[in-house]
Amino acid sequence: MRKIIVIEFISLDGVIQAPGGPEEDKSSNFRYGGWTAPYFYEAAEEAGEFMQKNMEATDLLLGKETYKVFAEYWPKHSDEWPGINDVTKYFVSDNPMELTWVNSEQIKGDVLARIKELKTGTGTIIKVIGSSKLAQTLLKNDLVDELWLMIFPITLGTGKRLFGEGTIPAAFTLIESLVTSNGVLFANYKRSGMVKTGTVGA
Repeated sequence: MRKIIVIEFISLDGVIQAPGGPEEDKSSNFRYGGWTAPYFYEAAEEAGEFMQKNMEATDLLLGKETYKVFAEYWPKHSDEWPGINDVTKYFVSDNPMELTWVNSEQIKGDVLARIKELKTGTGTIIKVIGSSKLAQTLLKNDLVDELWLMIFPITLGTGKRLFGEGTIPAAFTLIESLVTSNGVLFANYKRSGMVKTGTVGA
């Protein structure tokens, strides 16, 4: 069984849109592209082991728009992500697309059935990065084994969010964490059963 791990740069109010730069994703007139930049390099230096895990080359599962951004950038900068051209890049889209990035595979039609097939197969862990709609679909269908979140001390008020409509009640356990000196929280969680309720103080 393969794990699906969702990795996100996320604001305090749950926004994951365009963390890397102003031109990354301007849909819905999003004006805050690049909101991680003032914090990123200092935080990344302090969180070496976390960043190393995040950047380990494993198979990727991406939404269409994230795939387009990655396919444009990473083939030209593979020295920054060693091994990324060798792993399989699955992306979800029903529209015909030219597969310009080596080792890419399009998933269309019954997407959930194909993803479940991937999970039960053999291979590396599968990382989902960005891809807000896909991440929400995976959460809604309880297909996320772990969440690796890089939480930045900022609210944006608008933009694509990780936890949207349809997220199911689910419990997670913190397995690793780190707070950097500039306030970025690295928090890795694993799925751990159902939500439990009770009365405080009872």
